[in-house]
Amino acid sequence: MKLQAREITNGLRFPEGPIVMPDGSVLVVEIEGARLMRCQMDGRREVVAELGGGPNGAALGPNNCVYVCNNGGFNWVYEEDGYTRPHGKADNYHNAGIQRVDLSTGAVQMLYTHCSTPGGDIPITGPNDIVFDGKGGFYFTDHGKSYDRLMDRGAVFYAAEDGSFIREVVFPMITPNGVGLSPDGNTLYASETETGRVWAWPIVSPGQVQKDPWPSPAGGRFIGGPTGYQRFDSMAIEANGNICVASLVAAGISVFSPEGGLLEFHEAPEPYCTNIAFGGPDMKTAYITLSGYGTLVAVDWPRPGLKLAY
Repeated sequence: MKLQAREITNGLRFPEGPIVMPDGSVLVVEIEGARLMRCQMDGRREVVAELGGGPNGAALGPNNCVYVCNNGGFNWVYEEDGYTRPHGKADNYHNAGIQRVDLSTGAVQMLYTHCSTPGGDIPITGPNDIVFDGKGGFYFTDHGKSYDRLMDRGAVFYAAEDGSFIREVVFPMITPNGVGLSPDGNTLYASETETGRVWAWPIVSPGQVQKDPWPSPAGGRFIGGPTGYQRFDSMAIEANGNICVASLVAAGISVFSPEGGLLEFHEAPEPYCTNIAFGGPDMKTAYITLSGYGTLVAVDWPRPGLKLAY
């Protein structure tokens, strides 16, 4: 089925990370624009903060702060019709890490750029998506970067909201992108872009998961894969536990059962359908970023989305 979308605003510079705010506005990051934006339902938008690098995913956290996955930036390809798409690690790559933005002041603070392990510091090279657990921390994916003939192996990390603690939760993954939590908070989900796979892990305590043995590549339970050539992007969870994954190329929103298997697919009108967030009084409005042409749209969703921790 095709998305029956209502345009909220356009002209954004590769929007991602939608956050539905209590006042009805929607915050998005602009990866190409390197800033956090507020979009009103009448199409107006304003700059909340200049972030630098490549802000890729975002989530509302405690104390009226937004936490941003900044991937350090991409190079860009600009088509004649205005279509924009990322192309590899930025020549001026910088600022990769987790940033915290105080919405009251616009102040930006870098919380995490590395994760310390017994084997040494692991640099965060391409953080992508983020979700809070309501227990003092958040999970985020590190998609990694590609360097000519080389590609980072990615991971999922868990970090404290106050910048005091970070640990690696899942490794290795191939371009991990979307991340989400089940309604009861007991299952971690993550999607991989280049494989088009969605994985699940039981959470045994904050920042620690139970892993399946080989042949699972990273200890996850396989939830589902693509229909045709799809590169999976970010995700949101429905109140009933279904997993909604945005996809690129054969673009749209794939809805997976938490038990595994594709339930339905909603086709998007352009190849860069990058993210989804739920809002509205009944949580049945899906806000979706169509990034190539810089558009934020709203869709009447058939089921309510899950209310997030903040």
